[in-house]
Amino acid sequence: MSVSELAERTGISRMSLYRIERGDPRTAIGSVFEAATIVGVPLFELEPSRLAPNIARTEERLALLPKKIRSSKIEIDDEF
Repeated sequence: MSVSELAERTGISRMSLYRIERGDPRTAIGSVFEAATIVGVPLFELEPSRLAPNIARTEERLALLPKKIRSSKIEIDDEF
């Protein structure tokens, strides 16, 4: 599916889709959910153990990208 087709099916502009890809926090959450659903990206998982295969598959795909566009892992301290 092309970017134009995804934007059209989602009901947003290509610029909005670009902002979703970049992780822009100003993007409407409904648009993010809609785009993720259309392309088959699960956003929620009930059992954390089921996430490991998805994470591994995503890391394999990211490894195929040129190094200059892959961002380094950012450690997040979510302990409150």
